[in-house]
Amino acid sequence: MKKKEDSILVKDYINGNERALEVLINRHQQQIFNFIFSKVRDREVTEDVFQDTFIKVINTLKRGKYNEEGKFLPWVMRISYNLLIDYFRKNKRIPKFESSNEEFDIFDVLGNGEQNIEDSMIKNQITNEVRLLIEKLPEEQKEVLIMRLYKDLSFKEIAENTDISINTALGRMRYAIINLRKLIEKHQIVLIS
Repeated sequence: MKKKEDSILVKDYINGNERALEVLINRHQQQIFNFIFSKVRDREVTEDVFQDTFIKVINTLKRGKYNEEGKFLPWVMRISYNLLIDYFRKNKRIPKFESSNEEFDIFDVLGNGEQNIEDSMIKNQITNEVRLLIEKLPEEQKEVLIMRLYKDLSFKEIAENTDISINTALGRMRYAIINLRKLIEKHQIVLIS
């Protein structure tokens, strides 16, 4: 069973073989645990997020909602990433964006100490993919997103610069984020480093 591909193990688990999930967890637990720990630097929080990740994995598989076509690990990493974002929001620990250049880099927000060459290449590839997706947003949404995230302008400043109301600026930002999420999902980009 340990030599089976992830996609086969997922099917086995969905068909009632509990051991298949155990093999999947054992196969990927170190990588997922290390990823979570690299973001929170707290063993207890890491263990909580790790457990929550697999609770969500199990619930999704049991409901028949899994359709990642053999991409089990990136899917699980995306779940843990989303749970980390929830954790940071709940604890008001979202890292501050600071950058010396004008362009927004999502990895300035996520931050990760030292990177090896492979990590750096992955980071650059994902950063470029996200930038290309931002270019696909409607012009008004892209404008507000860039002013808010790249230039760190307040919504009041955005409203003044674009001659729109604050509520319109907030609405455009909201739709920009919704559309960006849809594009990220559609293009199956996993925002991890």
